[in-house]
Amino acid sequence: MARQDRLRRISQSHDRRRSGRAIRLWRKLAIWVLYPRTDRGFWYGFAIDLLWPVLMAVARWDFRGGNQVPTRGGALLAVNHLSHVDPIVLVSYVLANGRVPRFLAMKELWGKTVVGAPLRWGRHIPVDRKASGIEAYRAAVEAVQRGEVVVVYPEGGFADHSDGWPRAARTGIARMALETGAPVIPVAQWGSNHLLPPTASRPTLFPRATLRVLAGPPVALDDLREGRIGRKALQEATDRIMGRITEQLAVLRGEEPPRPPETEEPAPAAADLQPPAVS
Repeated sequence: MARQDRLRRISQSHDRRRSGRAIRLWRKLAIWVLYPRTDRGFWYGFAIDLLWPVLMAVARWDFRGGNQVPTRGGALLAVNHLSHVDPIVLVSYVLANGRVPRFLAMKELWGKTVVGAPLRWGRHIPVDRKASGIEAYRAAVEAVQRGEVVVVYPEGGFADHSDGWPRAARTGIARMALETGAPVIPVAQWGSNHLLPPTASRPTLFPRATLRVLAGPPVALDDLREGRIGRKALQEATDRIMGRITEQLAVLRGEEPPRPPETEEPAPAAADLQPPAVS
């Protein structure tokens, strides 16, 4: 715990700098030395250690609000989705705060040569989008209950052409939150779409993108856990979660968000668990 405490102090002291300023190189190097190297699995850990210095080199980082990531116990991180590089950014952010994140990802990726091994060794959660999805839902709930930090993209993917504001979301994370009682931490990110735009096949290296991540306090959902968890409660929980993500993103962008889009009718739990195109 002493190592984790030191890591979090170094990482979170960046919050005292003016918003928009990048994390200093010495701080990123210190985080690299101190971040967790256990409970990752060999190939997941190998991928982290390989990609961390690459991400340091190609982009500037502005990671804030890390004190909202619990030091222990299960938690759900609800994150907006902008780019294929998002999971790499979120791994870096969560590790910088002393935890090892798990993701939901398409089952097809488990058979890929490059990404399959890290997914298998890292105890990530496969989602079969052609099947019911109930197995993935149960696996995610079990992961949270055994104390894991599970990252969820409630939008289920990202649009190739978008203004970057969150879209209508699925109710999967709300179901998990209401069933487990785990805190839902709203996390906004901005800049991954500049490093690797959705329609691009290669990253934009000049000018260097600034990867900005901001977590807020847990979303208040306790009142919705009373009694039967029906569609109304699920939609209300989903709206609260997405509203909080949007608020955090407005801070990062320094802009007023557009009026919220009309919410989609909640789908069955299986459909709600469809992951982003690449995780």
